[in-house]
Amino acid sequence: MLFLVVALLLLGAVLGAIVHAPLTFSVAAGLVIAVWLGAFALRERHGRRRSGPSAH
Repeated sequence: MLFLVVALLLLGAVLGAIVHAPLTFSVAAGLVIAVWLGAFALRERHGRRRSGPSAH
């Protein structure tokens, strides 16, 4: 529960800060995060496919 409260407080701080940033910076930051998450998802998918279901 404490983790959820801290996560929501951090989300509020980030959203409050991004409102004051220029729109182009906000879009660029969003694209960087999206690419990073996409690369992470592909790496995880590729790693799980190679190691098989009994890797745990």
